[in-house]
Amino acid sequence: NISFGSWVKLEDYVYLGALGKGKLILGDNVGIGAFSRLIVSTSFNNIGEYIKIGNNVGIGEFAYLGGGGGLDIGDDCIIGQYLSCHPENHNFSDPSKMIREQGVTREGISIGRNCWIGAKVTILDGVRIGANCVIAAGSVVTKSMPSNSVIAGVPARVIKSTVQLEKTIA
Repeated sequence: NISFGSWVKLEDYVYLGALGKGKLILGDNVGIGAFSRLIVSTSFNNIGEYIKIGNNVGIGEFAYLGGGGGLDIGDDCIIGQYLSCHPENHNFSDPSKMIREQGVTREGISIGRNCWIGAKVTILDGVRIGANCVIAAGSVVTKSMPSNSVIAGVPARVIKSTVQLEKTIA
């Protein structure tokens, strides 16, 4: 259930858990940093969807990438250490039941192409990040973000357009 492209590099102690409805797919020229975990399903009772990582993607050490609701990372992304992607969320609306007995919702996570994600970023279920985005280190992304955005904060918000940034540099 794992598909490797050409020139995939897994550093020491990378764990791939591919039990899922779909595959765990690593595109061409993908690098995964040491001690990272890519896990499609966290439970045998509730099989997850898939993880798909595009071509020319580098992911730093100690990343956690879940695939419960599906995770797509577009081509040409660079990702810092300790990225945490959680494409599922526990339900907790019924106070008469334990949280673990209320199930999960799964909307998935999608990250567009050519994104730069800083260290220690957390991305939660249901988030769609457009292409050409920069996410500042330490951000917690709880909602979808448009293409060409510089994103920062807890919770994360758009602070600038990458188009504006290019004009500032030029």
